[in-house]
Amino acid sequence: MKTIEFDQLDETLYYEKLDNGLDVYILPKKGFSKTFVTFTTKYGSIDRSFIPLGETEAITVPDGIAHFLEHKMFEKEDGDVFQKFGEKGASANAFTSFTRTAYLFSATDHLYESTKTLLDFVQQPYFTEQTVEKEKGIIGQEITMYDDQPDWRLYFGTIENMFHEHPVKIDIAGTIESIDDITADHLYTCYNTFYHPSNMLLFVIGAVEPEKMMDFIRADQADKTFEEPTPIQRIEVTEPTDVAVKSSTLEMDVLKPKVIVGIKAKETSLSGKAMLKHELSIQLALDVLFGRSSDFYTSVYEKGMIDESYSYDFSLEKGFGFALIGSDTNQTDELVEAIQNVLQNTQEKWPFGDDELERVKRRKIGFYLRALNSIEFIANQFTRYAFNDMNLFDAVPVIEELTIADVQQAFASLQGESQQTVFKILPVGNKAKTSNDKEGQE
Repeated sequence: MKTIEFDQLDETLYYEKLDNGLDVYILPKKGFSKTFVTFTTKYGSIDRSFIPLGETEAITVPDGIAHFLEHKMFEKEDGDVFQKFGEKGASANAFTSFTRTAYLFSATDHLYESTKTLLDFVQQPYFTEQTVEKEKGIIGQEITMYDDQPDWRLYFGTIENMFHEHPVKIDIAGTIESIDDITADHLYTCYNTFYHPSNMLLFVIGAVEPEKMMDFIRADQADKTFEEPTPIQRIEVTEPTDVAVKSSTLEMDVLKPKVIVGIKAKETSLSGKAMLKHELSIQLALDVLFGRSSDFYTSVYEKGMIDESYSYDFSLEKGFGFALIGSDTNQTDELVEAIQNVLQNTQEKWPFGDDELERVKRRKIGFYLRALNSIEFIANQFTRYAFNDMNLFDAVPVIEELTIADVQQAFASLQGESQQTVFKILPVGNKAKTSNDKEGQE
């Protein structure tokens, strides 16, 4: 077992790659009574085309299958796994994102029993055609529920506008039509391909003894039989840097219009510290340009263009990335113009210098230092960084080292007008009242 020291943060991370390929990280936290354990596979909604384990021909599985598989993992022949966690006083959950599926629990007692439950249920799949058919109705209701949520439709509508071919444009849960095609055989194919320990990471944080926990996990995995690790062959898509749709509008039952300007990332091939540096540089630039202390924010707030729903964000993964800036507003066209003006002005003349950068760097460092005292935050974020060959605890020293040149270079990858799209949600019957979307789409 290796130890990784982060002296600046006074943290010691314990790590071991087991014989079956599983990466295990353990982070003891003094003063905490709760422990989080996450068991995550590098498999998400975008992994729809691949060569199955032991085969030579590529297949494309129904959309939403990673999320469907997550749901089905909790149902076993002898009952529901949630009940087993509950009997030990543990709280369990799971989620599927574009790039990963995570299973997790938190507990203050019976840590090893719950860890055993977690490892066993994720590593012992049980699917039948009968249980799969039953689940289709449950997930179908979930899809319908999200279809009725304006903020979710705004978010995914903007992403769909941005991408031509990349499967990130497809809703994580799929559609009612796509999940209807899922079979038990599909689930076993995806499970056998993506749920091998060599494609997974186990992370433990909180009130834990590292050596004892590592011994426990090591022994558990040694008692189980797995196929030899095989590289996963995902089928990559060619995605242009320009957006697929410049603007579109959707009418829904909302009281106030909503709008997002989406900016498609051009640099999506990075990993490791280069990716961390690029991501943090763009986040800092957005903080200066669109944060709550920016000239932009003051101007649009005073003009009533934004309200408390206003937000901005930047997401980056291997193969795709995007920035989103938007708000609920009765002045959709004016807000879009104001956002686009800021983006255009950064191309003509870089708008801030070292003083502004140092200010947002200090604020960002403060955010991370506070967040790194939260075991919930670390448990939710650590694996995402690790799967991109980054380390969450490197964020603070990387921020400290960033220069204006770094930020300018990174932000330049977001400055093309062809990378911008606009998505609006308007109250039913109000579509014709906007000037930019008379035909809804262009």
